[in-house]
Amino acid sequence: MDDVDFRFMDFKDIVENLIVKDNSPSIPDAIDRLFTDIANINRESMAEIQDAQVEEMAVNLWNWAVTKRVAQIISEEQKAKLCHVACKLACMGEGSISSEKAIRRQILMTMKTGKVWVIVGNAMMADKFFQAAMASLEQLYVKLTQRSFTETQLTMQKIAVERDVFKVLSYQAESAVAQGDFQRASMFVLRCKDMLMRLPEMVKYLHSLCYNFGVETNKQNKYEESCFWLSQSYDIGKMDKNSIGPEMLAKVLQLLATAYLDWDDREYYDKAVNAINLANKEHLNPAGLFLMMKILLKGETADEGLLEAVLVILRLDMSLDFCLSIAKLLMDHERESVGFYFLKIICEHFKSSENIGRALLLHIDMLLKRNEELLAKEKIEEIIIGHQIGRRLTTELVGWLHNALWKKAARSFEVQNYTDALDWYNYSLRLYASDQTDLDLAKLQRNMASCYLNLKQLDKAKEAVAEAERHDPANIFTQFYVFKIEILEGNSDRALQAITNLENLLRDKETEDNDLRTDRSSHTMLFSLAAQFALENEQQIVAEKALEYLAQHSEDPQQVFIALKCLFRLALPKISQMLESENKKKEMDRLLACLNTALLKLAQPFDGETFTSDSRANEAHWFRKIAWNLAVQSDKNPVTMREFFILSYKLSQFCPSDQVILIAQKTCLLMAAAVDLEQGRKASTNFEQTQLLNRALKQIHKCKDIWNLLKETGDFSNDPCETLLLLYEFEIKAKMNDPSLDSFLESVWELPHLESKTFETIASLAMETPAHYPSIALKALKRALLLHKKKDSIDVLKYSKCMHNLINLSAPDGVSDAELCPLEEVFGYFEDALSLISHTASYPEMEILWLMIKSWNTGIFMYGRGKYVSAEKWCGLAFRFLDHLGSLERSYETQMNVLYSELMEAVDKNKDSRYNEE
Repeated sequence: MDDVDFRFMDFKDIVENLIVKDNSPSIPDAIDRLFTDIANINRESMAEIQDAQVEEMAVNLWNWAVTKRVAQIISEEQKAKLCHVACKLACMGEGSISSEKAIRRQILMTMKTGKVWVIVGNAMMADKFFQAAMASLEQLYVKLTQRSFTETQLTMQKIAVERDVFKVLSYQAESAVAQGDFQRASMFVLRCKDMLMRLPEMVKYLHSLCYNFGVETNKQNKYEESCFWLSQSYDIGKMDKNSIGPEMLAKVLQLLATAYLDWDDREYYDKAVNAINLANKEHLNPAGLFLMMKILLKGETADEGLLEAVLVILRLDMSLDFCLSIAKLLMDHERESVGFYFLKIICEHFKSSENIGRALLLHIDMLLKRNEELLAKEKIEEIIIGHQIGRRLTTELVGWLHNALWKKAARSFEVQNYTDALDWYNYSLRLYASDQTDLDLAKLQRNMASCYLNLKQLDKAKEAVAEAERHDPANIFTQFYVFKIEILEGNSDRALQAITNLENLLRDKETEDNDLRTDRSSHTMLFSLAAQFALENEQQIVAEKALEYLAQHSEDPQQVFIALKCLFRLALPKISQMLESENKKKEMDRLLACLNTALLKLAQPFDGETFTSDSRANEAHWFRKIAWNLAVQSDKNPVTMREFFILSYKLSQFCPSDQVILIAQKTCLLMAAAVDLEQGRKASTNFEQTQLLNRALKQIHKCKDIWNLLKETGDFSNDPCETLLLLYEFEIKAKMNDPSLDSFLESVWELPHLESKTFETIASLAMETPAHYPSIALKALKRALLLHKKKDSIDVLKYSKCMHNLINLSAPDGVSDAELCPLEEVFGYFEDALSLISHTASYPEMEILWLMIKSWNTGIFMYGRGKYVSAEKWCGLAFRFLDHLGSLERSYETQMNVLYSELMEAVDKNKDSRYNEE
């Protein structure tokens, strides 16, 4: 067995496996495989398989495809592929001389396979099967003529074959239409039409087929083809009026008339008229009459002809709605004289109908559209009076009339004709019953109030707003008009209450409303209108509150920024003139909250088209400067000042990091850290102090990063920022007993540019409660003293102060701590001071006195400890300082000499012990 045989055996296995499956995910792949392989299989490749086996395989596959399609297990296209395969197999399974039964089966299978290919949209594939079906029909016809039949039997057999030929021809017509081949399609249909005399039972089928062709081609704007198919459908339908009713024939003719108009309403106008007249003769219905009127209007029929046509319609007892649709059609085609006359007749003809209001309302609508306002108002009066005395309109019609009146009022309002707008609103108001409650009534009162306000009729506006508030108090638009009334009456407190009520309502729920002149997509626009109205009426405080609410609720960032800028421009001049008070604090807190709102909006993602990065930076610049200025004005309130500086820093982060911004950021953080540090010094609890100091430390670290960036942009050698940061960080670490303090100082000691003042400050901070680091203080003071001495010209005053602190720290009680500083080292400090005193006359006399007393007391202390040599040395040092005292020398000289003599006598008495000092 060759490769082809093996392939067919594989094919056979796929078929057999497929038809035993109920539902499996592999079914689509199996179908595609069979459809692909059938093109490569012929009878020679199945030489070892009996015809009966091939036939059985084909029949089983066919039946499986039909069954599974009915059960919707496979798609229509998959069914087409399986029928295709089964049909090919069936044709292969027959011998060279097929039996009559086999031919009939082939005819059935090829016809149905072609049909399903048409359904799934593959008309070219379908044509091959239809041609095969025709060939099989011819073969069957030959076989039938060769058999021994009676004439009657033969005739019946021929009719059966001809019926199948008819079906194939109709299928071929469907295929041709699908391919857009009108010539072939019309040829097939005309052949079918010729066969109808012998096959009368097929009239209805062919009639429907042509109608469907007409509908389809009409949708494709192929009007000539559509007219042909619809004409054929009508002609064929007339052949069997028993099975095709007049309603269907009228439907065909109506579509034919429409197709003629769409094709060319001038050239084929008469044909359209004939078609619709035929349609109305076949079956008179509203659709046909309406189309007839459309055709007459297309043909520009004279008014007399149109009037005659509408009177015919009226005599035919058509419904009120239909008659009104004809009237509207006339109006839409600008045949107003006939249209209004017909409306008048309609109103008279249907005056007893409960739906007569529809005719009246249409009449009003037509009059309003044509600006016939006086006539319209007469009709409105007629309807309102009838409505009030019992001829009530339906709810739907009342709603329609309200809508028409409001639209008219709105147009008058837009052109600032407020009196006319009130006239239309008053008609609407009269339609409401005295006890009727409706949210639309509140809306009507608000709109009337707006008109009164524009007419400067405040009392009437108040009445309208009061009515609106009675019916719908929880409406933001009602509160808006309450607000406007209070503003106009100059009542600021009540205006503030109204704007607050409005804000509360907006916060509680999203309110839907259709009020005039309102941007329905954003009720927050009311706050903008409120602010504008308040400013126009010199109510600045109320305007500020409205702007504040607008900024809080608006989702439009640009609107928020505009509102906040207006608010700050109003508030800042007032703030700068306020004395320190609780009111000023409240105002500062409010502006702080507004700046936070700006910060939040800047942080939100924006649409790049409406709000660019440059726009964001510009807005941030403006608000950071405001925050900075407010921080400067808050110098009496450090906590508030800190908040403004921090906000200014945060806002500046949206600006490009140039030198100006970096300097501003550095200053903001430095000031904030300074405030936190100061507050930390005053904190009443350890917990509060720790929180404040930690917060300050974070600001310092951020400031360090910015300072490092800033130094890269220029020379800042005169800027004390780095020194301040160092001192702040040292103080925080010292107060918090930070274990990293020593490692922090290691880098500080190595800094070459620090001044003596910095070291003196470190020394002071090291001993400031709760810190206690004497060794650090001592080391810092030594470095400070060294720097003083290194200067070309020593600042004696600063030197004396530093020396004082160093000696006082080294020997606080007259004797030094040996671990902290040996006494000999302390003695050296005194001698350094004495040396400078000897060479300058500007050393402060009080400092010399202090040194003298300190050295004398140390000598006395040594004497008391039995250290007589040291006592003599320290007391002698004191006399050396005494020599440099000016006016104070005499005051101390006598006393010191007496004491010194007594001291020396005591030393002589204990001279043996002088040599026993350690």
